[in-house]
Amino acid sequence: MEAPESAPRYHLPRMPNLLAMSFEGPLTPAFDLHCLDPGHKPPDGWGIACYPDGEPAALVLKEAAPPHGSIRSALVSAWERLESSIFLVHIRTAMWGALTEANTQPFQRAWGRREWVIAHSGSLQHKLDGASRFEPVGSTDSEQVFCALLGRTAERGCKTLSDVPPAVLLSWFHDLNRHGGLSLALSDGIDLAVYADRRGVGPIFVCELLPPYGGGLALGDEDLTVDLTRRGIHSRKGIIVSSELLVAGEGPVPDWRRLQPGHLLIIREGAVRAEIGPDASEASPPFQIHVQVQPQAQTPLQPGDTALRPAPPPAMPGSSPAPSPAGTSPAADPLPAAAERPFVPRARPLYPAERSEVRRYDVLHRTVYRYARPVERSTHLLRLFPAHDRLQTVHASRITTSAEGSQRDFDDVFGNRVRRLMLDTSFTELVIEAQSDVEVLDVDPLDFRPRRVRSTLPLVWMPWQRQILQPFLLPPELPESELDELTEYAMSFARRNDLELLDTLVDLNSTLYTDYQYKRGSTGVHTTAFDVYANRRGVCQDFTNLFICLARLIGVPARYVCGYLHTGAKTGNARMAEASHAWVQVYIPEVGWKGFDPTNGVLTQTDHVRIAVGRNYIDATPTSGTIYVGGGRESLEVEVRLTRK
Repeated sequence: MEAPESAPRYHLPRMPNLLAMSFEGPLTPAFDLHCLDPGHKPPDGWGIACYPDGEPAALVLKEAAPPHGSIRSALVSAWERLESSIFLVHIRTAMWGALTEANTQPFQRAWGRREWVIAHSGSLQHKLDGASRFEPVGSTDSEQVFCALLGRTAERGCKTLSDVPPAVLLSWFHDLNRHGGLSLALSDGIDLAVYADRRGVGPIFVCELLPPYGGGLALGDEDLTVDLTRRGIHSRKGIIVSSELLVAGEGPVPDWRRLQPGHLLIIREGAVRAEIGPDASEASPPFQIHVQVQPQAQTPLQPGDTALRPAPPPAMPGSSPAPSPAGTSPAADPLPAAAERPFVPRARPLYPAERSEVRRYDVLHRTVYRYARPVERSTHLLRLFPAHDRLQTVHASRITTSAEGSQRDFDDVFGNRVRRLMLDTSFTELVIEAQSDVEVLDVDPLDFRPRRVRSTLPLVWMPWQRQILQPFLLPPELPESELDELTEYAMSFARRNDLELLDTLVDLNSTLYTDYQYKRGSTGVHTTAFDVYANRRGVCQDFTNLFICLARLIGVPARYVCGYLHTGAKTGNARMAEASHAWVQVYIPEVGWKGFDPTNGVLTQTDHVRIAVGRNYIDATPTSGTIYVGGGRESLEVEVRLTRK
């Protein structure tokens, strides 16, 4: 048990009393406990909890009254068994209570066929009253809090954290918070719940880590260092929670934000699923998470900055303001500053709220090839006729070329209308111009949801269905190690959304939009899906290739779509299509092919005009060809115009 606010305490250097981490896939960090080095005053105990291999059983390694040079502390610095997507770390400072393993956090208990763990920063003013089906083993108030929370979970008939409505969980924390300091992290191996004391006793700081990390990433202070890349660099997005601001020993500077007093965060697979504050309660309407597509601007804040220091939180009704620790004063021991601003939950997808209107466009696609020497003989494949089906009507379409030759139209194996052009006349400049009158009817991409069509992963196909869809289920040929990492990345979206197909796809779509940088010239035709994942930047073709690869790795058929994007002043598409545009279509059982545009984070509607589809860009490229005689150095100009009628 930690000392109450009024009790005397040793003056120790600040160290992270509580540290929790959640990543979008397994990571193997190294923990260096400098507080056990010679010359430092050892803590009264320390502990680390994680879930190796995503198992429901927790691995907890802890030590009470550790000596200098502890063997166990060396183990957590080098043990590769500490591979998990969730970590809880606690460093104890106690004034009474035996320094035993039973009183050392994190604590663990089994419920719902899985093990739960808790790390508590704070101290209750008295022991909790009331019986619970869970009994503490030690004598700490933290374990009493743990047993009370599990007891309420069991009484409600819930087996996991996600079974408990966030507003209900918050009301439990608020009730326990009446008895004293309560900042904590609680996990069932799936979700991580983080609560900040309502009176501001024991602040909680949170930062989001976004790859790439460059040469490495290590966070810490003089007492603890967490090196996330020592055992290999993985492009894992993550959320770090700490009771103290940690600085970057190497890598990007963390952008710390203070979790506002009385607020609850629900985190899964490195993403915030929900944040609710004191105004939510069990009697409140069902909690709705509103996802902002464009993330808020963030200004990195260093420990010691005071410009954004938040005002002291108001005291709880019927309570007095939290006193300063004995021997300190607000002026002598200021609270580290960090911006108090809401998080942007993204794990629950944002679906289009309104139907779009039917739109009709005049499309002009003009391509100009120029060559240093005359081309004497060549063939060209033109995929410039818009698709014609129940969601898109072509009223007129024609292609003209500046050079005379023979031509033949046909449908390829993907259903695209293709023109083969054979030129035997000499030219140094070839102009190909396609003009079309197209009406787009895909006003509501989710019109199937009222029929309660719900699919979960993994998808099951009949043998003949799998045979037909096989070209769209095979991932690209990449090294096995890269495919393994991409598979784990894809599965993090599925786990974060309870294996629900549509939620997983929409989450993937919005994440590629928010977490990846749109940067022209940063990639080329040989850039692989893994390159895009590792570097987190690219253009529409790159994001499409990565989406397709991830979807196929979790067994969802996906195909490449080439077409045009209307970027008028009133559209919500932030990233323009310079020439043609690329996006993805996935096949949803009993629904059909549905479009996702990861470059703009939207489901496709009447802003997108489809031209061709295929396994990849090669199958759907608008123009391609072969020069048999002549040519030399080539230059290319492309102009695309969509005029709404």
